Amino acid sequence: MSDVLSYLVALLLWPGLAGGALLGWLFLWLQRKLTARMQRRFGPPFYQPFYDFFKLLGKQTVIPRGVNPLLFYGLPTASLAAMLCVLALMPVPGNPVHSFAGDLIVLIYLLEVPALCDVLAGFSSRSLYGQVSAARETLLSLGYNLPFLAALIALALQVGSFRLDDLVNAPLSLVHVLAAAAFLLAVPARLKSNPFSIANAEQEILAGVHTEYNGAPLALFELTHGLELVALAGLFTLVIMPALSSGLAELAIYLLISTASVIALSVLAAGTARIKVQQAMRFYWRWGLVAALIALVAAWL
Repeated sequence: MSDVLSYLVALLLWPGLAGGALLGWLFLWLQRKLTARMQRRFGPPFYQPFYDFFKLLGKQTVIPRGVNPLLFYGLPTASLAAMLCVLALMPVPGNPVHSFAGDLIVLIYLLEVPALCDVLAGFSSRSLYGQVSAARETLLSLGYNLPFLAALIALALQVGSFRLDDLVNAPLSLVHVLAAAAFLLAVPARLKSNPFSIANAEQEILAGVHTEYNGAPLALFELTHGLELVALAGLFTLVIMPALSSGLAELAIYLLISTASVIALSVLAAGTARIKVQQAMRFYWRWGLVAALIALVAAWL
């Protein structure tokens, strides 16, 4: 298979658009279903995220007065494209794309694009709710990126490489466990779930940065969120997953651990209350810094 065809398959089929969207919708439904059951509700049917996406695509898009149409359509498109590239780069079982030198750095940059697009969407909107949400997301990113980046850098120091394949195929060690713990600290804030759902607190700021969004642009933002959930759960899985000789066994374990991490995040979100911005910043600059330093020191030693 040629390189161009490999990248097209990875972007459009697996682990990109088709596979990532289906897995993302499944994870989003699982989150909503678990939350509902913990609150003694029935919850939505399994096809609800799929139905919501295509329902939004069929609605008329209304651009608020004074909002730049290029930004209104371009930001969700750029956010979705970045997440598709992230999934295409991840060395998950069945991905036809080969790792290259420095792809970890590229992946880190691409993972920041959705948050940046959310911030720009909030500040460029005419909504006060969107601007407040964008300011909160900007502050939170200064906190959760500390353990997130430190975890990936510690793994790179441990294996002496910035290739994703080298990180995945390295034998499990204490550094992997510490880096996985630091990584998990950042995931709820990156996904805007409780107790760090400060940037999209529905009871305070409606839909946050997406308050003015509707129709197809909102559908793209929602799809990006599902793909981001798949990417972060998958990246955590690749860090701790043992290397196996069988491709089907690797794929099964990958899906199993990813699903288990999504369940754990859902239980955490349903069982905790939203904290304040100041509390979140103190948490990340205290415990996130501790986790980051421990992982980096262990990798250096």
